[in-house]
Amino acid sequence: MHKAMKAYSSSSYLENTPKIVIILTLTLVLLTIVPLYFSPLLTSPWGSPSPSPSPSPSSHNDVNDMLRSIRNPKKCDIFRGEWVPNPRAPYYTNETCWAIHEHQNCMKFGRPDTDFIKWRWKPDECELPIFNPAQFLELVRGKSLAFLGDSVGRNQMQSLMCLLSKVTYAVEATNTKIPNEKSSRYFYPTHNFTLANFWSPYLVRSLEADPNGPTLTGLFNLYLDEPDPIWTSQIAAFDYVIVSVGHWFFRPTMFHEASRLVGCHYCLDPAVPDLTMYHGYRSAFRTTFRHLIDLRDYKGTTILRTFAPSHFENGEWDKGGDCVRRRPFRRNETRLEGINLEMYMTQMEEYRKAEREGREKGVKFRLLDTTGAMLLRPDGHPSRYGHGAGEKVRMPNDCVHWCLPGPIDAWNDFLLQMLKMEGGRASSVQM
Repeated sequence: MHKAMKAYSSSSYLENTPKIVIILTLTLVLLTIVPLYFSPLLTSPWGSPSPSPSPSPSSHNDVNDMLRSIRNPKKCDIFRGEWVPNPRAPYYTNETCWAIHEHQNCMKFGRPDTDFIKWRWKPDECELPIFNPAQFLELVRGKSLAFLGDSVGRNQMQSLMCLLSKVTYAVEATNTKIPNEKSSRYFYPTHNFTLANFWSPYLVRSLEADPNGPTLTGLFNLYLDEPDPIWTSQIAAFDYVIVSVGHWFFRPTMFHEASRLVGCHYCLDPAVPDLTMYHGYRSAFRTTFRHLIDLRDYKGTTILRTFAPSHFENGEWDKGGDCVRRRPFRRNETRLEGINLEMYMTQMEEYRKAEREGREKGVKFRLLDTTGAMLLRPDGHPSRYGHGAGEKVRMPNDCVHWCLPGPIDAWNDFLLQMLKMEGGRASSVQM
């Protein structure tokens, strides 16, 4: 019986040997392939490879590159990068474009340097094409685009008009009522394209309560749960709406909700709680986004253009502050912090909420994230070259708006890229 058992054991072992060999072989193969498959995912938060304690063999790198290209195509965040020299710029001048507002016409008023117009935005991991006016006009043929917000939004619209003037010109639209003297509407008959600006610096309904106020910049009543009728009556007809406000919220304001006073920002009234400007800023975006989501006939795409920081140094705007730098910052020379960071994060939080809700209801939201790029451009403002010498103006050194031509032209490089990718996301450009 012992011999029989031994014979059976040997026979069983021989029968199982191929299975054992196969299992061991498969295990080794899996241990080799799994790290290769997942190594493209082991990256740092900004997309660059995580540091490795020792270099991998060249054959490993070849396979790794192949797997990365097949399974995880490299993506690019067009809003993260640096400004690099561009000797070909500018693509228009104050003499070739009639649309430049006087306060941004830096060349007309004698700005002596021109280096600030000879830069372009370079994303870290791809190229952002320079604005192509013919391509843009084809993409918006038969469509309409509105800039909704303050004078910095209008600043971008004028940049766009200047860039398009290389191909065609706009005419003033006369068949539609303009809601106020600071708003405008233009039509491009060659492409059946409508371009408009709705000047609404608070987005919500506002009334000036005191032309001076505590800081001599006016005191405004803001009705935070009521969208501004200046834009609500006409906005539903537009295919694209770029929303952008910011600097007006620094002014003293009284906050009204549900027809009652609930607080203020810097009203200096001891009987009224100071809720800070961020309360008004957040509420204005929330009300605006909610109205666009609920607007029955609105089928357009809402684009949030994020906050563009000012660059006053050595004092505030009304206390001698100025912007005299003559080159862009490198990314490691400054950072987003303080008020600029709070304004940006407040916008982003409301945008993310609206994007989620809009997705559920079939309303599209897109992000035009200019904050990081413009933080690096203290050299791009008019400063004292936005008015004539000796002319009395409220802001003698303008470090809020942007010279035309100038760095704001890059916003339309971003915009064109977003339109080309409509249906995708500008933050995931494939290289």
